Amino acid sequence: MSKSQHQTNVAELVISCLEAEGVEYMFGIPGEENIRLVTATEGSKIRFILTRHEQAAAFMADVYGRLSGKAGVCTATLGPGAINLALGVADAQTDSTPLVAITAQVGLNRIYKESHQIVDVVAMYKPLTKWAETVLTPASVPEMVRKAFDVAQAERPGATYLAIPEDVEAAPANGRPLPERPTHVAGADPAAVRTVAELIRKAKRPIILAGHGAARARASKELTQLSDLTGIPVATTYMGKGVISDRHPNALGVIGFMRRDLENFAFDKADLIIAVGYELQEFAPARINPKGTTPVIHIHRFSQDTDACYPVAAAIEADVAVALEALTGELQKDGCPRYPNDAVIRSLHASELEAGANDDSFPVKPQRIINDIRNALGDEDIVLADTGAIKMWMARLYPTYAPLTCLISNGLCTMAFSLPGAIGARLARPKAKVLAAMGDGSFLMNSQEIETAVREKIPLVVLVWVDNAYGLIKWKMDLELGDHADVDFGNPDFVKYAESFGAKGYQIKNAAELLPALRESLASDGVSVIACPVDYRENLKLTTKLGELTDPL
Repeated sequence: MSKSQHQTNVAELVISCLEAEGVEYMFGIPGEENIRLVTATEGSKIRFILTRHEQAAAFMADVYGRLSGKAGVCTATLGPGAINLALGVADAQTDSTPLVAITAQVGLNRIYKESHQIVDVVAMYKPLTKWAETVLTPASVPEMVRKAFDVAQAERPGATYLAIPEDVEAAPANGRPLPERPTHVAGADPAAVRTVAELIRKAKRPIILAGHGAARARASKELTQLSDLTGIPVATTYMGKGVISDRHPNALGVIGFMRRDLENFAFDKADLIIAVGYELQEFAPARINPKGTTPVIHIHRFSQDTDACYPVAAAIEADVAVALEALTGELQKDGCPRYPNDAVIRSLHASELEAGANDDSFPVKPQRIINDIRNALGDEDIVLADTGAIKMWMARLYPTYAPLTCLISNGLCTMAFSLPGAIGARLARPKAKVLAAMGDGSFLMNSQEIETAVREKIPLVVLVWVDNAYGLIKWKMDLELGDHADVDFGNPDFVKYAESFGAKGYQIKNAAELLPALRESLASDGVSVIACPVDYRENLKLTTKLGELTDPL
């Protein structure tokens, strides 16, 4: 058959549908059962990024979707490949990130019986996604791909999954992609806006809690305008960092630390919590409203699950930016009192960070590392803070000036997302410098993706905080049990390890070396790994200090 007579198969139709959705990258690993799908990307508009582990492919798609707002796409073979992919898919789901996962499945000729490599992948993915299904016929492909993206990208965004049996993937197909449906921006109900405005006017000490949904809605300007008008202080969740600039006088910092922190005192005194784009999986409301006696205003595209410590007195269910703009306009009509901004909390955070800025001790204190990271990166550059003790320090102290520039997983809180995630971040934001900050435990879980970044010529920097242990677990053991066990391990020579992949390696031997190494590596167009010993004796000092803290306000 000549090229002009070539019969399109299902795999090629799927790729055409992905092109119609505007997909630029597909992350994954080919297997025997999905070779046609991967091959079909050749000559298409989609760049296939071959990864070294399926888990990493899903993390790349996860972070790409989080930054672009469009569903990231990942793929794997059936059975073990699909199982490996699942962690990153679950991370996207719990972090409200749009992602479409596609894997192979055994053929229809044996899907109904016990056979080689068969796993009920759809049953496995259903609790991890918004929607999961098997493609049973070529004619269904355009509708199923369109639905996968519709569902993944609709608020609340999350993951969807398609399984394509091996014989279906190879079958002839005559369909064509469906056009995208226009999206609707939910408007704010005027009566709800008036009710919320009246509750704010009656409050004596309101506080705003801004979550990931506010960052996802790109509502930074509208949130800042509301705070400017009213003076209401703004605390953010870990995933909402930067939705109000930490330079703003009303920015309090983050809430969600494992122990009582400075921001908790502001919530103790609040008589109204204005939750903007906050989602319950970011952290438990009991941490800020333990008795459930402080009323909550809920502003988001959707209602939240029921929680006794999240008593919603009024709600505006609409696009977050639209809702905030309407609320600010309503408050301007009849005037609104100015509220105190809790400047003491800001000054305490600033002094904590400044105290470590010039600390030359070695191993390097977390405060000094954070200062150097902030000095090395621009306002719009991106740092991914992995899960562990490093997350606690970065979330609390890293000054963030724009939304989605300090990325943290706080739904599933999975380790090892940041190195592969940095690849997705660089592809989504090619003009930004990208730094993956991770502990040595997380690093060695997905360090193989250094090779992916080198091969694909994707510049990024990995900063490994080295303590030769699972530092957060050691911290928790010491806090709660008075001692620790089975958390210490050895490490390779990180410089030689990086160089073996074709990356550049740096070993920090004194505190003064870190900032120059960061600047040099971030300025390069290659891949760099910086190993920096960290003094985690600061962990217990921090929790002891916070435990002794009395009301600073």
